[in-house]
Amino acid sequence: MTIARTLHYPLAAVSGAILVFAFPRWNVEVCVWLWLIPLLSVLWLSEVRKRRAFALGYLAGLCFFVPNLSWLRHSSRVISGAVDDRWMGWPVELMGWGAVAGMTLFLSLYFAVWAVFASKFAKPRRSVLLHGSVVDVSLECLRSAALAGFAWVALEWLRGWVFTGFGWNGLGVGLHQNKLLIQMADCIGVAGVSFLPVFMVCALFIVVLRIVLHAKHQKPRRWYFDLVGAMAVLIAWASYGINKLSLEGEVESVPVRVAMVQLNIPQAVRWSGESTVDIYHRYADLTRLYAEPRDGTKASPVDLVVWPESALGLPYYHPDHPQYFNDLLALGDYSLLTGCDVLEPAGESHVSAALFNKGWDSSQLYHKVHLVPFGEYLPLRPILGPILEGILPSDFDHGSSTEPLTLAKPDIQIIPLICFEDTDGNLARKFVRDQPQLIVNMTNDGWFLHSHQTEQHTANAIFRAIELRRSMVRACNTGVTCVIDDKGRITSRLHDPETGDTFIEGVLPATIAVAKSPPLTLYASWGDWFAMLSLALCVLAYSSALIAARRSA
Repeated sequence: MTIARTLHYPLAAVSGAILVFAFPRWNVEVCVWLWLIPLLSVLWLSEVRKRRAFALGYLAGLCFFVPNLSWLRHSSRVISGAVDDRWMGWPVELMGWGAVAGMTLFLSLYFAVWAVFASKFAKPRRSVLLHGSVVDVSLECLRSAALAGFAWVALEWLRGWVFTGFGWNGLGVGLHQNKLLIQMADCIGVAGVSFLPVFMVCALFIVVLRIVLHAKHQKPRRWYFDLVGAMAVLIAWASYGINKLSLEGEVESVPVRVAMVQLNIPQAVRWSGESTVDIYHRYADLTRLYAEPRDGTKASPVDLVVWPESALGLPYYHPDHPQYFNDLLALGDYSLLTGCDVLEPAGESHVSAALFNKGWDSSQLYHKVHLVPFGEYLPLRPILGPILEGILPSDFDHGSSTEPLTLAKPDIQIIPLICFEDTDGNLARKFVRDQPQLIVNMTNDGWFLHSHQTEQHTANAIFRAIELRRSMVRACNTGVTCVIDDKGRITSRLHDPETGDTFIEGVLPATIAVAKSPPLTLYASWGDWFAMLSLALCVLAYSSALIAARRSA
């Protein structure tokens, strides 16, 4: 049973294309379970050399990442002043698609490496499937499926930190709507969640292959212990999710009243500086609407107001800021958290978050640790600087502290994650303390206009709430402003009630139940231990294969 060579590349392309539909904007979850079948058919039913396997995996990666990351093209359009989808001219449009091409050409390498590993080291041995004992056949099936899953997890983990890291839209994120199966993220992280679909699909593929081979060679039917083993993994995985989802209302908590402000300001408008004063007034007006005491009382209706990333059009230390924030915070006994750009007198510049509890003098600052490459700093500046100097003439500086911010009332800690930091589980876990904590994400996705990037960003963010078992609130400039509970469920979001559009101006109020004694999850304690173990097992399999090959030679 082999696949014709003329079908190899079309099938690989189909695999990548199917996976696109598992993510926002389409959210067809079944694609997470189907996409790998065409590629596996080529890798495991045909004799494929390493170069061809690499090319097939690379093609599948390209067919996935190009449409999945097509929103990147808007960054060059926004830099050129775009506020909508109107054509910006060939130079601008080509530069945008060049950004898409550059990112996808790199990210597709991980698909290619997986394809080589799957075809050479995780491929089931037909001699064992045909002539092995019942136990040998079952173990061969589970070995191949597990190795394929481990390799996928290891490569996704590497993608999250190698060369600045961009772990966006891993396979586990495609399951973001399946709250039952993603609860395991609090043990093994979102990269570990990717193991399940790869393992299950590969195991079922081998079971079907074995049935066909036995029928073709007129072999007697055997017990399918491999199928039983694979189903046992799925049942245990789902049972864990059922247990976690059933733990409702059993934890003592403190209510935190939050109001998240979204102005929906185009990035080009913000850069122009012409609306800076108006933007400050709009933030103040919406904040006053929700924070000012009512009915003659002195108590503010909210405990915390959150503004998005880079909400302040002026640098943090601008002389007008102290009076502005003192007047605003004099309205009531509430705190204000806002994104800002901090230009230090010593010359350092940071993308930051500022928390004001009483007034300007009470502020606490957090400087963003994980900056966005090619957006907030230029990797390999000595090499790329002369080429991209006009686009990114200077860099922001990386922050170093992962100390939570402290809210005055109620007494809880805030885990401040700015922009894409809410897609970095390893960073988020460094903020975890044995204290009541709330994750707050401040984001400005205005770089990508009205694209599906905002929904993809939200799908990636929900895993931080599960991994740490802490609720999250997100205040975004252009969406999606929402509340995510510690099970990864979006309990409320800011949107137009008639159209469902999230690209609107408004405020999302919510009361968050923050656990007084939150759990310390396995992931928060040990991080990506499962991904590192997966990498070690793959290295061991590779080494064993090399040793066996030398001995046979």
